[in-house]
Amino acid sequence: MERYNAVARFLHWLIALLIIVNLVFGFAHEALPRDWAVMPVHKSIGLTVLALTLVRLGWRATHRAPALPGAMPGWEKGVAHATHFLFYAFMLILPLSGWIMTSPGARPLTWFFLFDVPKFAVAKDDAIVGISHEAHEILPWIWAVLILVHIGAALRHHVMLKDDVLRRML
Repeated sequence: MERYNAVARFLHWLIALLIIVNLVFGFAHEALPRDWAVMPVHKSIGLTVLALTLVRLGWRATHRAPALPGAMPGWEKGVAHATHFLFYAFMLILPLSGWIMTSPGARPLTWFFLFDVPKFAVAKDDAIVGISHEAHEILPWIWAVLILVHIGAALRHHVMLKDDVLRRML
């Protein structure tokens, strides 16, 4: 069985964990205690996901992914490739949209309270800020569904089809 290399696996699981935590923080931030500082941590995790995604894309560009099973139908391979493309798009667009929409705000943007992160030179009424805000409100819901489908597909391969698709990333 051909597997993803250790760096790709590490980045996959680390980014996956950060994304799931951030989706929970984003969806539940209003219900969580204010003294938890959820939103600054949410923003820091988002910036971390963005940075790690750039590393992951660089790694992916220089290291071939293992081939999907030859017996997998073409339509399923197409869906798998489209899903991975969407995941990379979400890993870039969501953090960037959050960064853009918070840039005109008065609160500092920090990375885990350790240092300030520069803000984009945008004003609150700029179209890009409004578009970013709308994207940051809608896309996480789509992404959450896509993640559930991804997990379901991996489990289907492992439990029902008993192939090595999931084991490639373990």
